[in-house]
Formats: sequence, structure tokens, C-alpha cells
Amino acid sequence: MRYALAALLLLLSACGGGGGGGGGSAPPPSGGGPTTPPPTAAQAARLLTQATFGVTQASLAEVQAQGLDGWITAQMALPRPATTHQAFIDAAQAANGSVNANNFYQSWWRQAISEPDQLRQRVTFALSQIFVVSLADPVVDTRGAAAWYDMLQRNAFGNFRTLLEDVTLHPMMGRYLTYLGNQKEDAAGTRTPDENYAREVMQLMTIGLIELNADGTPRLNGSEQIPTYTPADISGLAKVFTGFSWYSPSPTTTTFNGGSAHSDRSVLPMISYPAFHSTSAKTFLGVTIPASATPDAAGDLRIALDRLYNHANTGPFISKRLIQMLVTSNPSPAYVGRVSAVFANNGSGVRGDMAAVVRAILMDADARDMSVSGSATFGKLREPVIRIANWARAFGATSQTGNFLIPSTSANTSLSQSPLASPSVFNFWRPGFTPPATTRLGQNNLLAPEFQVVDEVTAASYINVIQDVINLGAGATPTGRTGRDILTSYAAETALADNPAALVERMNTLLFAGQMTPTLQTRLTAAITAVAIPAATGTNQAAIDTARLNRAKTAVFFSMISPEYLIQR
Repeated sequence: MRYALAALLLLLSACGGGGGGGGGSAPPPSGGGPTTPPPTAAQAARLLTQATFGVTQASLAEVQAQGLDGWITAQMALPRPATTHQAFIDAAQAANGSVNANNFYQSWWRQAISEPDQLRQRVTFALSQIFVVSLADPVVDTRGAAAWYDMLQRNAFGNFRTLLEDVTLHPMMGRYLTYLGNQKEDAAGTRTPDENYAREVMQLMTIGLIELNADGTPRLNGSEQIPTYTPADISGLAKVFTGFSWYSPSPTTTTFNGGSAHSDRSVLPMISYPAFHSTSAKTFLGVTIPASATPDAAGDLRIALDRLYNHANTGPFISKRLIQMLVTSNPSPAYVGRVSAVFANNGSGVRGDMAAVVRAILMDADARDMSVSGSATFGKLREPVIRIANWARAFGATSQTGNFLIPSTSANTSLSQSPLASPSVFNFWRPGFTPPATTRLGQNNLLAPEFQVVDEVTAASYINVIQDVINLGAGATPTGRTGRDILTSYAAETALADNPAALVERMNTLLFAGQMTPTLQTRLTAAITAVAIPAATGTNQAAIDTARLNRAKTAVFFSMISPEYLIQR
């Protein structure tokens, strides 16, 4: 326990100190244009750290050849994976007769580690933690969850208004937030529409709890913050989300209530059932939809989603959330304001252009200036699953089966996180979480969302998990094979084992974006050197090879448990 607590204290101290790595204050980044130099390796690696599931030698070369902005353009032009998550699940169902959450995790890891459209992969993962449905809830089935994630991928670089509608009509969101089959109020007043989605779509997915300025700071009435909505707004908006239920080519009251199930109902958008949609007046957020004798679910939904989409809060709210997920937990108001302005207008008069927003986040001066990373308020704790993906990508790990057999990693004795498996609609951690006042982060009133799952158990567990993964590989042992499913030989690292300084520099590039401090470089060099390589005798090559491999694993292990790695700067 003393060791675990020490590890926790190291973690908690990491965000509060200054950065300043071996990369120093690099020159301003370039887009790789004809009159400017290409980005340095450190600049390229830093972009890849923020925008992908991990730096690889090949991706470094791509960024340096294409330039930072050019790489983003090229990534956005890549097609979605040829095998979608739903297609993977359907194939598993056909082969095995059943599927479960582990099949989705396999598909997720396969794409996150090996697909070339890394920017889409990373943005989709961020969206999945803003627009949350969870396999931890039994109402969300595996095939539906796969289709949900595919939908988020489809919208990652599209328009926010389309994303919001697709989220709203997806049956897994309807099930998860209990408005699938939501009925209009009755004349006696004994039945009222379910308010769950109406509340959460405002609080968590569009406008938040308090009114914001364009730079994400709270608007004030005197010294008081201004709530964005009231209980009456929730009740009025809830009426809009009545009368939507399972897809059916022949909708009836039976299909509304879940009977006569269509085989694709968990993956196709919900449809409206006019008989169950409220026709009374609906007032919310300053808008009133008048009462009508004829139900118009589609028209009411359009008005409601347009109001949320065009609300002054939506741009800064979503912009800040995405910045937190990709770049830094405490973005400056100026940073949020610049991105929010792009959400409002992409330069061509279009609101909600997600591709433009993502580009603005990643190309902003606060994200690209290497000197900013040294600020005590800049950076974020790397998410646990991203650390494993970093390992796999940096060191060329591959799946023996091609199926990436990694099961749930949600236990606090594992990673406290699995993709699409948060414990609630509030995600794995709240975006406004600040650690206790006894920590340096708390004393400085800094946000640190991912630290909400950090304690002495999870800190020690990560060290145990990553040591096991580095030594033995990741995932289960496939039937009929030896060793874990996801393995690497560390070939490039063992080739440098006789040169500890070069091995440390490789760690610096792949895991630290060139920002490893001289202190850590010295300590890491000493740890590597302490693994003795026997002198060659002509008969002990196996012992020499083992020592070189152990040097490589030592370099990776001590790098990936260091606070400097754990805090993405």
C-alpha cells in the first residue's frame, strides 16, 4: 500500500509542476508549406499525441512530409474503416451464434490501434464521452452499441446539427436515457412525459448548466451565475421527445411497445408514432411550439434541435469539451473563444462544422506552441486506454488473430476504463472535476477530469497492468496459440540497446513528443545501463539477446509509468 500511495502522489503532483522537456522552446510550427520548414520531429509527435491513439515512426514521417495542417487535411480525407464495428459484430454473430461486449471491445481496439484514419478514431472516442451510451447498462445491446459508435464516426467531421439529430434518434440513446416509447401526457394529468433525455441533452450534450460567454467563461447577473434552463424548460422539451420508438416498416401500437421486433431495430433510427406524440403547447428555452390538433413529431423535433444547435452556449460548451478531451484540461478563455468562433462560423458562413472545429482545436497557438506546454496549468492526464493504445502503436504490436482479443478493462484493478462502458451518462469522469484541496491541483483550483478515477488502487494497478503488458503482451491467449494475442518483438528498441542514450531518445520521441526532462533522461539512462549485457563468447548469443530485450522493456516500462509520460503536454 505504501508503494501504491507513493505512485498516487507522483501522479497527483504531475499536473501541477512546470513542464520543459528536452525539446526546449521549439520554433513556431509550420504547415509544411513551400516557404516554411517542415515541422520538427517533436512538433509532429506532439500533434500526433493529441490527434491520434499514439505516435508511430511512420506517422511521424507523414506529418513531417505533409506539414501539420496538411496532415489534418489528409486525415479528414481518409475513408472510414472498410469493416465497420457493426459489420465486425455481425460477422462474430454469424460465426459464434452470439456476441457480447467483449466483441465490441475487440473491434474498437482493432480500429484504434491499426486503422489509418487516426484523427477520426481519436475524435470519435472524444465524442463517445460527450454523447454517452454505455454497455455497462444491459439495455444497450452489443450490436446497437456498434452501430452507435459507427454513427459517431460518420459524424466526426460532419455538421453538429446532423450529429445531434442522429444521436437523438438512435435507439440506443432512446433506451439508455429512457425516452424510447415515451408517451404524451394524458388528460387526467396522471402521466407525464419522461424527462431524462430532455434534461441530459441540455446539461451534457449542448448547452450545459450555466450561461456562457463566447469564450466559455460564465455569464453573470451581478455576481451570480445564470442557469441555462429551468424545470419548466425540461418539462416543455420532454414533450418533444414523445412518440418515438423502434423502427418498423409497419408501425403499430405493438411495435411501439416493443413487440413484433424488426431484426434491425437496434441499429436503425427510431421512428415517430403520431398517436403517442404530444400535441399540447411546448415551451422551452424561449421557444414555444403552439398546441396543434395534428401531431407533428418531426416538425417539433426540428424546432427543438434547431434551438439547441443555435443556442449561444452550444459553441463554447462543445468547443471546451473537445479541447479538454484532445489537448488540455484547463484551456484558456482565449483558446475556447477562438474555437467557439469557428463553431459559429467556419469562415464560409457555416455553423457547427465539426471538421473546422477539430482543425481549429489542433492548429490553435495554444495547442501548437511548444513553449506553452511548460505552463503549470497546461496538459491533461492521459486516459488509461489511450496509454495501452500508445504502447501498441509506438512499438508495433500486432494481433496474432487479427481480432485484438482485449476484454473489459473497466475494473479499478485494471484500467478503470473500457471504450463505450462508462458507469453513467456523466462519463467515466466529470469535465468539471477538481481534485481535493490537499493536492497541488486542488490548491490551484485546476480542472483534472481524468483524475477522478485516480487513487492508490488505480495508480498501482496501472503500474502492474502496463508492466504485464510490456513483458507479456496484451489481451487473452488465443485458442491453439502460445502467448498473448497482441505482441511485439521490440525490434527497433533492441537494436538500440547497446546505446542507452539513443534508446532514451527513441522513448523521448515516441512517448514524450521530445519533452522529456534532462532529469528523467539521466534516470532512464541509468536504469537501462544497469541491465548488463554479457560480453560475447561465441556461445552466449541467447543471453546477449535476452539482455538487450530486457533493456528495451526497461526503457518502455520506466517511461510509461513516469509522471512526465502520464501527463500529456
